[in-house]
Amino acid sequence: MIGNIDSIETMGLVDGPGIRFVVFLQGCHLRCLYCHNPETWDEKKVKIKMTPEELVKKILRYVPYYENKGGVTFSGGEPLLQSNFLLETLKLCKKNNIHTCLDTAGVGNGNYEEILKYTDLIIMDIKAVEPDLYKRITGNSIDESLKFLDVCQKLNKKMWFRQVIVPGINDTREEILKLKEFSSRYKNIERIELLPYHLYGLEKYKKMKIPYRLENVDSMDLDKCSELQKILEG
Repeated sequence: MIGNIDSIETMGLVDGPGIRFVVFLQGCHLRCLYCHNPETWDEKKVKIKMTPEELVKKILRYVPYYENKGGVTFSGGEPLLQSNFLLETLKLCKKNNIHTCLDTAGVGNGNYEEILKYTDLIIMDIKAVEPDLYKRITGNSIDESLKFLDVCQKLNKKMWFRQVIVPGINDTREEILKLKEFSSRYKNIERIELLPYHLYGLEKYKKMKIPYRLENVDSMDLDKCSELQKILEG
């Protein structure tokens, strides 16, 4: 069994608790307006090929750095699209007592219950909570992500919610209150984070000759994003 990997980060600090070994898997069905990893979209453009055994062997080299406070995070792209590879790698991680985290939009190809048995934490990228806005942002239906969320709640898996805040799209009090109401349906959420939209990925689009649909949108004001976070937590 071979996994298609875009890149690996050995000392991640924002992809879960502690220091993380982060695996960015190739392939994603969403086309988010603000995606900063367009190089991960195409499942066929593979930089690294590894078996679960090879990957976990590499992960184990870094255990002394993160010990009991960190672990491994599978991100992307969308890690759930490589469900068989992901499942086998997660199983090996748990055999070695490694904390596992899944950074996902919840839009994979099924087998969620089995995968989540070996997942300690889910970081859920909430694109939007209403079908129309979700479709506008991602180009896809909200249905699969809701299905995934239902499985997470059924299994009572620990979750973090994250939502990118984009000027003129979802940076209003009304949108934040919708997110707050939506989040209240899920009792397994440990935290909710609002991430300010930035322009860091713009050069990638130019290099890859992909039209950037938010080219005339400024970065999110950090102070306003902080105020929206207070509304969310209030």
